[in-house]
Amino acid sequence: MIPKIHPLFSTKNAPGFLRRSIAIGFLSAVASRLGLWGQYSSGWTNFTKYMGDLLYFIPSVLIAPLAIIVTFLETFIGITILLGLFNQLSAIMGGFLTLVFAVAMTIANGVKDPLDYSVFVFSAACFTLAYLDKTATTINKNNNH
Repeated sequence: MIPKIHPLFSTKNAPGFLRRSIAIGFLSAVASRLGLWGQYSSGWTNFTKYMGDLLYFIPSVLIAPLAIIVTFLETFIGITILLGLFNQLSAIMGGFLTLVFAVAMTIANGVKDPLDYSVFVFSAACFTLAYLDKTATTINKNNNH
């Protein structure tokens, strides 16, 4: 028998919790590279260096523009999912973006890093959100998620 848990963790609230967690995850990553987490931030320089390490097979002149594009996409995905707008599209974009990141991490550093940082799990969470009932994951239709 499964013990009864707090209503906050019910299946009714799970999609909203998933949506907010994904959004905050994307926005936190952006905040870190922009220095908004203070001393705990990774910073832009470290982010672009890490991207260059992961994408060693891409000409170095393309790394900075790619870093800007990725940061823009993560910001867009985070904000739209947080606000409950374009959830399915944004979640699919987030799923593919994090899957590409996980594969690049695996190729460059081995599978341990993307597993330790739960990048595959984050990607799976995005794809799961994309395919949940849209009314359960969006602010449309006057729901409480």
